[in-house]
Amino acid sequence: MTTVSVNEIAMGVESFGDRDAPLVLLAGGTTMLSWPDALRERLAAAGRHVVRYDLRDSGESTTVDPGAPDYTLRDLAADAAALPGAFGAAPAHLAGIGVGGMVAQVAALEHPGAFSALTLVGTRAVAPGPPDDDLPDHDPETMSRLFAQPMPDWTDREAVEEFAAAGAEVLGDDPVAARALAARVWDRTPGTAAPVQMANQLGMVFSRLDCAPRWRERLPEIEIPTLVVHGRHDRFFPVGNGEAIAREIPRARLLVLEEAATAIPDAAVGEVVEAMLALGPAAGAGQAARGNRSGSGPA
Repeated sequence: MTTVSVNEIAMGVESFGDRDAPLVLLAGGTTMLSWPDALRERLAAAGRHVVRYDLRDSGESTTVDPGAPDYTLRDLAADAAALPGAFGAAPAHLAGIGVGGMVAQVAALEHPGAFSALTLVGTRAVAPGPPDDDLPDHDPETMSRLFAQPMPDWTDREAVEEFAAAGAEVLGDDPVAARALAARVWDRTPGTAAPVQMANQLGMVFSRLDCAPRWRERLPEIEIPTLVVHGRHDRFFPVGNGEAIAREIPRARLLVLEEAATAIPDAAVGEVVEAMLALGPAAGAGQAARGNRSGSGPA
């Protein structure tokens, strides 16, 4: 785990596999730990160089004031577009989960030359606030139960774990896995200030982010191979959101995880990895793109 500098920002990154292999870039949602360890391990074992990273104001990336971000969704997309070059590996397969999926959509539209393939997991094509009339919004009963939970003491690791486990149960995810994940996120959050811990655990910074202009109407411009993955039981971004993205991006493949909610469960990792690998390129195809990489790049 280290940081790399792009756009005058330090980005927390974690790298796996052969650096001469094709690059798969996993955009956090908001931290890199949104992506299961098993998924990056399987991708690396299948001949990919896997880099997962934290969005700004989370994890090891530059944190300033999550309550008042001085950047936009377009800036996060520019970060994603700059990272393949930092690893000497453009174009890359870009994958985004949750809010990272929104970043990935805009990155593919604004910086098409930086990416060779796109994977979008558990996301939607509008943000922030209510969706378009033809898209399903958050499940009302689920949101009522989530908001009924009192916020934890963000300086108390155990309280944060309990909060995450309870929220996962409401969302239909595995509370045991959510508890363990919350502990890992808490441990790598820079400090215990409540806004920073909340940004890392809940991605609340995204609700304050300038996401204009809209990008949904531009989805047909995406020409790279695209995989859309969505949990059948996702109550936060119901599956209709993923179905709409898959319809509107030409030739996109939709993979619905029948037993999943918002998170990728361990049991579904193999299926997701297989679908991602099917987008190409073949292992070893990244060698030529790395011929001019200096030895001073990220570890």
